[in-house]
Amino acid sequence: MAVTTAQSRTVLERFPAGGPRGSWPAEECAAAQRAQGTDGQVVMDLDSDQFLVVTDTTTR
Repeated sequence: MAVTTAQSRTVLERFPAGGPRGSWPAEECAAAQRAQGTDGQVVMDLDSDQFLVVTDTTTR
């Protein structure tokens, strides 16, 4: 019997895309998550014009 897994993302934080020049709060948050052992990644949500810090979760 084959087992399939579905992968989904959990949004950890949201940041507006219009931050001050030279400021990268989403990247800093993702780096802090990675330092704590969570695989935080930054993605852009074009519909809401926000940067999202997400982590992948695998479900069966």
